[in-house]
Amino acid sequence: MIETLLQAIMQQVEQPKKDLEHNLRALLNEAVAKMDLVSKEEIERQRTALNKANYRLDELLKQVEALEEKISNKK
Repeated sequence: MIETLLQAIMQQVEQPKKDLEHNLRALLNEAVAKMDLVSKEEIERQRTALNKANYRLDELLKQVEALEEKISNKK
């Protein structure tokens, strides 16, 4: 009889635990979805693209400086 009572109590406790776990998972999934997260791979792709753009910008600035110097020497 005690065993049956304990089993009944455990079943009663188990369902709210499952409901709570389900609700917490849903809340956490919703919070994570709102965070607008990106992967490490995407960060690396963006870093590589930024480095290439900076390199290209430096090269273009050097070309502009060379052209400006060429123009000023002709005067």
